[in-house]
Amino acid sequence: MTAGAPLPITLDDVLDAAARLKGVAHRTPVLRSRTLDGLVGAEVYLKCENLQRAGAFKFRGAYNALSRLAPAQLARGVAAYSSGNHAQAVALAARELGTTAVIVMPEDAPRSKRDATAGYGAEIVTYDRYTGDRVAVAEALADERGLALVPPYDHPDVMAGQGTAALELLEEVGELDLLVVPVGGGGLIAGSATVAKGLRPDIRVTGVEPEAGDDTRRSLAAGRRVTVPVPRTIADGQALHTPGELTFAVNRRLVDGIALVSDDEIRDAMRFAFERLKTVVEPSGATPLAALLARRAGPLPPRVGVIVSGGNVDAARFAALCADPA
Repeated sequence: MTAGAPLPITLDDVLDAAARLKGVAHRTPVLRSRTLDGLVGAEVYLKCENLQRAGAFKFRGAYNALSRLAPAQLARGVAAYSSGNHAQAVALAARELGTTAVIVMPEDAPRSKRDATAGYGAEIVTYDRYTGDRVAVAEALADERGLALVPPYDHPDVMAGQGTAALELLEEVGELDLLVVPVGGGGLIAGSATVAKGLRPDIRVTGVEPEAGDDTRRSLAAGRRVTVPVPRTIADGQALHTPGELTFAVNRRLVDGIALVSDDEIRDAMRFAFERLKTVVEPSGATPLAALLARRAGPLPPRVGVIVSGGNVDAARFAALCADPA
């Protein structure tokens, strides 16, 4: 960690978020597997956020951010933009807090994620992810209707809420040598690295991206935010073209490295999780497991924590992705 301006979030912010989320978010289980340990040569602790409310870690950050809005603003409603998991999380958090949500989603978002978002009571507005600007669409809606805009990752309250998953993992399993976290916009790993380094200064934090969308890896190497073409990958939750401004400020100082995985390696990890761990993981949630199984994260230390970020994939897509290529 280098000297510089104060970071957008601190360990205390994550601890405060944990207090707000107590009794609201699930304290998700930590899964162990002797088979997995034997394959990768380390003790692996899987934090199963695929079993979180709304099916992903995103509920933590969404609820934390919404719960901190002024009552008058909360009553007017909220807006968000998301490929799916943040959409569902904001919709559910809004329902829990007695307000309304308008969500901007790509036209090609998985149907299960769109249906779940609508099922929580949100209004959905679509855009073309390859030609449109979701932020501009959401900002215009928020301005027009007087809504509070809740970004999917680039917000201190969202990052702090996401960090509570790593906080729970460390509270349950104690010392870890390495924490492996999927990276999309960078909110989950920013919150995770904040709490991990705050509690265990010697821990290493590695992010995982799909090969087609390595914007954070390139940005860390360049020392500035780099934009890549919109990724075409099965990991739709990580199909982003540039890191967030606030998340990158954290990650460039706290994240030790980025591993890349292919779509085929992601499929293998999903299949392994289903067949050997008896759990369903969506593509983005499977990237850290893929990095371990495919030896993409380098030589592993004795004790490794993994954030399995989500499980929102419908049965038909899951079956198609996990089908035997032979």
